[in-house]
Amino acid sequence: MAERAVDLPLHKFWWLHDARWYQGVLKRYGQEAANEINAEAMLFVARRVARWYTARHDVDFEKLPMDEFVDRFKEIPRVMWPEDMTNYQHHAVGPDTFETVVTEHFALKMLKAARSFDSYRCPCLEMRAGWFEGMGLTVEDSRSECMTSGSEVCRFRATVRRTDLDPA
Repeated sequence: MAERAVDLPLHKFWWLHDARWYQGVLKRYGQEAANEINAEAMLFVARRVARWYTARHDVDFEKLPMDEFVDRFKEIPRVMWPEDMTNYQHHAVGPDTFETVVTEHFALKMLKAARSFDSYRCPCLEMRAGWFEGMGLTVEDSRSECMTSGSEVCRFRATVRRTDLDPA
């Protein structure tokens, strides 16, 4: 009996490909080139994922209250990584602001195993910028902690700059 595509670890194999590609660029062209190209690719893919999700689910994130926004937003990273590859939480901290805390990410384990962790530049802000752009939003996003800098977690805070929908 043939396995269904949803039963196969496709995400893991594609991300394994990505890791080997990153290592190849690193070996041939250096760490700076590998980090730069990685960040560009993350921005591109994240933008496409968010556009796909937003269109497929007919979501206007700008109009959602922050609690509902967060509930819907958390599905976008899941398109890129299944639950067994990452561990993160999103929660509203204000009417237009939410926080993301990442406690585990498979990519960091892979970088450590490949001995590339120390010179790796985290592309998370580029990735998140791609998500927000793909969602059609203007967002002020910042990182206050990062595991690549020795923190126990990665912590981000994003504030959505909503268009004034009621000019009265």
